[in-house]
Amino acid sequence: MEINLLSDTITKPSKEMLAAMFEAEVGDDVFKSDPTVNKLEEKAAGMFGMERALFCPSGTMANQIAVKLHTNPGDMLISDKLAHVYNYEGGGVAYNSGVTCKLLDGDRGRFTAEQVQAAISKDDIHFPASKLVAIENTTNKGGGACWNFDEIIKIRKVCDDNNLSFHLDGARLFNALIAKNESPKQYGEQFDTISICLSKGLGAPVGSLLLGTKAHFLKAIRIRKVMGGGMRQAGYLAAAGIYALDNNIHRLMDDHKRASVIASELEKLPYVKSVIPVETNILIFYLKEGIDESFFINKMSENGIYLASMGDGKIRIVTHLDFTDEMLTELITRLKKIKFN
Repeated sequence: MEINLLSDTITKPSKEMLAAMFEAEVGDDVFKSDPTVNKLEEKAAGMFGMERALFCPSGTMANQIAVKLHTNPGDMLISDKLAHVYNYEGGGVAYNSGVTCKLLDGDRGRFTAEQVQAAISKDDIHFPASKLVAIENTTNKGGGACWNFDEIIKIRKVCDDNNLSFHLDGARLFNALIAKNESPKQYGEQFDTISICLSKGLGAPVGSLLLGTKAHFLKAIRIRKVMGGGMRQAGYLAAAGIYALDNNIHRLMDDHKRASVIASELEKLPYVKSVIPVETNILIFYLKEGIDESFFINKMSENGIYLASMGDGKIRIVTHLDFTDEMLTELITRLKKIKFN
């Protein structure tokens, strides 16, 4: 039995999701005539109480469109040093939008309103103009940490007081909503734009959505076209997204529980130095000194366990809907048997 915990992006559509895709009514989404894409966009916008949504091939594209919506070349984006939009999108904020970044040193990817206030540029021609604040919930490099919603409200006020836009990279937002017992509309009230991913914990094969106003939508659809993101009979993919939103949100708690069980077992193992507190489906742990990270990853692979290396002795595990209780039991058995001396 192979146990793949590299990411929650590795999931495959269930039989029920495939059936929904197979039965989808489709058109040409570039002309906005695909009824299933339109239905998905309307559904997502309604969930968050926002005016419009735009279906995109990836979360990276949705984020990059958002940055371009809110900025001009030479402007400054304020985000955490661990943010996905800075670390894992190929330098897209610079390449696509000509934007520079002010990186904050937060707590596992989460910063404070006070830090935002202190980072805003002076009104001086020598400095880039601060235009956009972006946060990520949950935080990927922060080990699936969830934001405190009260802090989000405070950051919103700082943005309003300083004429800044506020974007949420919600790649794993539904994990946070389930973990914190929050609602999509809470977030829709605070952010100018939100990206949500359908192909991580929700289990769809492809796609993300960018949420915002009607004015944002009209600009965003042009930017998506320029970036090569226009799709034709995308309703087959949108049907998977609709199924995911209808069926796969509340089950995310199962992933969180399994991640917690793994964390408890890892803390007992002789080759583990420490485990970052687990809130959702991402688990990050540190190896003890003297254990080479590459050697460890290879050793795990030899035992049919696939994990992600994050550098500096950090290893990441991500639980997902294709990771079952049977796999959980087998994983713990194998982890206990592996020796490094």
